[in-house]
Amino acid sequence: MTTPALLPLSGRRIPPLNLGPPSFPHHRATLRLSEKFILLLILSAFITLCFGAFFFLPDSSKHKRFDLGLEDVLIPHVDAGKGAKNPGVFLIHGPDEHRHREEEERLRNKIRADHEKALEEAKEKLRKSREEIRAEIQTEKNKVVQEMKIKENKPLPPVPIPNLVGISGGDPEDNDIREKREKIKEMMKHAWDNYRTYGWGHNELRPIARKGHSPNIFGSSQMGATIVDALDTLYIMGLHAEFLDGQRWIEDNLDFSVNSEVSVFEVNIRFIGGLLAAYYLSGEEIFKIKAVQLAEKLLPAFNTPTGIPWAMVNLKSGVGRNWGWASAGSSILAEFGTLHMEFIHLSYLTGDLIYYKKVMHIRKLLQKMDRPNGLYPNYLNPRTGRWGQYHTSVGGLGDSFYEYLLKAWLMSDKTDHEARKMYDDAIEAIEKHLIKKSRGGLVFIGEWKNGHLEKKMGHLACFAGGMFALGADGSRTDKAGHYLELGAEIARTCHESYDRTALKLGPESFKFDGAVEAVAVRQAEKYYILRPEVIETYWYLWRFTHDPRYRQWGWEAALAIEKYCRVSGGFSGVKDVYSSTPTHDDVQQSFFLAETLKYLYLLFSGDDLLPLDHWVFNTEAHPLPVLHLANTTLSGNPAVR
Repeated sequence: MTTPALLPLSGRRIPPLNLGPPSFPHHRATLRLSEKFILLLILSAFITLCFGAFFFLPDSSKHKRFDLGLEDVLIPHVDAGKGAKNPGVFLIHGPDEHRHREEEERLRNKIRADHEKALEEAKEKLRKSREEIRAEIQTEKNKVVQEMKIKENKPLPPVPIPNLVGISGGDPEDNDIREKREKIKEMMKHAWDNYRTYGWGHNELRPIARKGHSPNIFGSSQMGATIVDALDTLYIMGLHAEFLDGQRWIEDNLDFSVNSEVSVFEVNIRFIGGLLAAYYLSGEEIFKIKAVQLAEKLLPAFNTPTGIPWAMVNLKSGVGRNWGWASAGSSILAEFGTLHMEFIHLSYLTGDLIYYKKVMHIRKLLQKMDRPNGLYPNYLNPRTGRWGQYHTSVGGLGDSFYEYLLKAWLMSDKTDHEARKMYDDAIEAIEKHLIKKSRGGLVFIGEWKNGHLEKKMGHLACFAGGMFALGADGSRTDKAGHYLELGAEIARTCHESYDRTALKLGPESFKFDGAVEAVAVRQAEKYYILRPEVIETYWYLWRFTHDPRYRQWGWEAALAIEKYCRVSGGFSGVKDVYSSTPTHDDVQQSFFLAETLKYLYLLFSGDDLLPLDHWVFNTEAHPLPVLHLANTTLSGNPAVR
């Protein structure tokens, strides 16, 4: 419901009355009439309605009985003993004319009384001053706003919560490992405390300037992205006072009815994913309510000819669009392909299948399309349903689409066989066309562009080592060992990209041309913005192999972040990892708290903390429980359906 604009409480004239729908400005009409004349018009209409109702009541002389063709008539039951209306009914037998006439007379008397009351109220209104009328209007508006807030925070239907295992604990027995975990926790507290001090409510923090920061993916509004993104990390680390601070801010300030254009993908993985994870971990209903409120705001993005969502949507108007640079107005594979996990949980928690249907429609459309060399291009036009530029990448623009195919299967308790088949088919094509070995023996994932392989790998693609390890179990033709080894090779390559820099931090992308291997060439690719993908892969490989090298490599990265990215006001990315005197970019990304520090903390924790057979992490590292849905259509299992 949209409330009209507030009338000024001081000023010489009252704005013209708005008689048209408030959400359609071009339909608005304006009349320069006094309030008293308008009230008289309304009053005359009301009197006409009352007298009309009075004179057109049924005539009992013509209708002496209610002949419903039934022996019994149902009427509301009033419990005389309690003096309160009972929602049940009771039966009276046969017609009763006398009672009928009494009922008609009672209705007539009520209409007369209401009519007289309305006249008195109208007279009273006309006696009031303009200021008093304005004050009453404002009071009514405030009342409506309050009622809307109550309605928005109404609890959703209860659903059985999945078996939540390992939401705390993971204390390592080894003293050295315990100390390293405590150090990661201290780094988290440093990042959070400075955000709390200098950027509270803003989306991110500028730790050197010590002020808030908001990238365009969140629009112009202060939506507290860092708060929502960091909640589950705080909870897992046992920082409960900090968690409660974040919860209180969300309860009091997180508002999605803002005139702000946001990235559907980023808001889904950070906000909806973060809120759902916080709900499952803490059980606090407010997080679920806020997640659903936001999801409803994203749904208009799907209003395209194909059902492929726009990249951006205005949270207030629902108007969507795509990035101007994205292949002639195309949507991006990694963006519209990274909604499944969160949307399935939304349908599970609300009982509303609309979220499930939206993401399954995307899947069905993709299944019908031809794929060059079995590869999914990164761009798809939402108007025509045709591929855009033939560019395939497991890094930026494509990465998390493949991740979510695998995780849809895992999240369904391995019953969504359709998702697993799509994942296996995609990985086989990727291995055949994109994965190569350099002259120095490093396995890397290139990019297919303009008909040839570009021997370049992005930091974002380094997540794939963990994905291959995660998907090894359940792979085709007993290739589990092969994919676990492939994951380990990717992890080694990405570690080399870190080890070959002055700061021991990896560049944004690195090449494999001739003598140049795992090194950035262009200045624009030498930055590190606190990204988590390499550490994510270390953690998955540690969980599946317990090879100590992954903890060693993770600790090297943690020390480098502490040494070169920590500043007095938080943590900052650096512009050149090959310079021994780095320049900071002065941005503490929200994903640093959501992902990088969380994966480091888990790397130095026991496997009983968020075990992988019970939890699946979304692409922003927000843990969502496996849904053991043997009797629901949400499992994606055709046999179940």
